[in-house]
Amino acid sequence: MRRGLKYVPPALLLLALLELTVFVLVGRAVGFGAAVLLVFGASLLGLVLLRREGMRAWRGFRAAAQAGRPPGPEVTDGLVGLLGALLLAMPGLVSGVVGLLLLLPPMRRLAGGGVRRATERRVSSMVAGDLFGPRRVRVYRGAPRPTQQPAPSPSPGPAPTPQPVTDPGKAIEGEIVDR
Repeated sequence: MRRGLKYVPPALLLLALLELTVFVLVGRAVGFGAAVLLVFGASLLGLVLLRREGMRAWRGFRAAAQAGRPPGPEVTDGLVGLLGALLLAMPGLVSGVVGLLLLLPPMRRLAGGGVRRATERRVSSMVAGDLFGPRRVRVYRGAPRPTQQPAPSPSPGPAPTPQPVTDPGKAIEGEIVDR
């Protein structure tokens, strides 16, 4: 995590330059006054949505907790919504467009899935199970798929026994539960 922090200042500088460039280009296309009104309008909309998304996230978390469901999906949806509203509230056209995109349901689901995968990679499987519930996986019974293995060394000894194949190709649903 610390290795990535050294890229934050240059990234913020590039973002500021990008925002300024886009503002100048939009200002030339539609006029300076219209560009300023567009930025102020987007920021005002972002502030209104920030409050709404915050309340929505809190209600979703509380409802999941009271129902005894894992709160992870509601929390990730709320975080993506808050990030979208925050980006929309920031003065800038590029951040406003990205924030607006994050508030649209298809992009919100896509970003929420990314947040979930990132969270599952960074926390233990037990914590991920508490947050998001047990993972659903598709399990195929039968012979294992062939993999690339190194060439066998000429060593005397018994050859490995092949695994028995029972019920090839049928899928069964399963859950991974850590105990």
